[in-house]
Amino acid sequence: MVMARSDAATVVYTDGACSGNPGPGGWAWAVPGGAFASGAEPQTTNQRMEITAAFEAVRSIEGRLEVVSDSTYVVNCFRDRWWEGWIERGWVNSQRKPVANRDLWEPLIDLVRARGDVTFRWVKGHSGDPVNDLVDRLAVEAALTQKSRSGNHPPEEMGEPDVREPTVDGSLPGHPLVVLGHRPPQLGGYDQNPVADEVRRRLREIFVAKRELEPDLVVVTGMMLGAETLGAEAASDADVPFIVVLPYPDPERAWPRDSQHRFSALVDGALDVITLQRKPPESKIKAGAALARRDAWLSRHAREAVLVWDRSDPTLGKLYRSLVDHLGEEHIWILEPPSGS
Repeated sequence: MVMARSDAATVVYTDGACSGNPGPGGWAWAVPGGAFASGAEPQTTNQRMEITAAFEAVRSIEGRLEVVSDSTYVVNCFRDRWWEGWIERGWVNSQRKPVANRDLWEPLIDLVRARGDVTFRWVKGHSGDPVNDLVDRLAVEAALTQKSRSGNHPPEEMGEPDVREPTVDGSLPGHPLVVLGHRPPQLGGYDQNPVADEVRRRLREIFVAKRELEPDLVVVTGMMLGAETLGAEAASDADVPFIVVLPYPDPERAWPRDSQHRFSALVDGALDVITLQRKPPESKIKAGAALARRDAWLSRHAREAVLVWDRSDPTLGKLYRSLVDHLGEEHIWILEPPSGS
């Protein structure tokens, strides 16, 4: 057990890594300039390792504690108190499905509630923070070697950081297929419903079929509510890697809590996250302009597209024509939502 000063919170950084997602995983925590620990699991996911890293830190360090993580999945659960809704609903989410990773969430939440002296703070990953980089490298090392280690001082030797090299021309990796389309009002609403379920199922079928033709298929999504979020969920279900391209930071902050949770969980499972604009927009007009720039960026960088479109919405019709100009009609799949949308 690591002892903390009684008059100040101990800061501890945590991180999780996974080779394959699912695949061999590793977790790590480290106190700046002090103790650290890491561990491994033979078959797991990145999200499970992020939760495990936080749990191992909280149970190992006494006294007031600030957990710093680059996982919005972990931080938002406590900062925005998602766990309250999970418990009130009997550990089902807003989609009336069992909360993923409950076996790890429940003991972590119980421990944090029992202690009452733990807070959480988000840090952007791979942004130059030396301790975030340290736990990243420790977690990757544990995932690759499947060995754990610990110490009272920062380690002098460790594995390489989990950093994907950017391409020279800024292009997306693999064979990028972008998913765009209707928002929730045209897809049965914001809650779970048959229309959205059918669109998600058909997107998954498309991804599975495309992967047979393009083994390096990568789904690209802007993660706005509706077709874009369904695309990320379908990619995850099909075990196809996906990349998130955000128009600006934190687009989900004005969404309902359950939608924020859904967003954060998916983003944490992404192969990469690209944010096109450094600051959030100051008005709805500027937000709309940022979304238009994002759509243009996606049209330029994708090789193929799936457009969830009823063929009557004029805004999506304009987007379709832009996609045709950039990709060619033969590289665009139109997925019409089932009737009742």
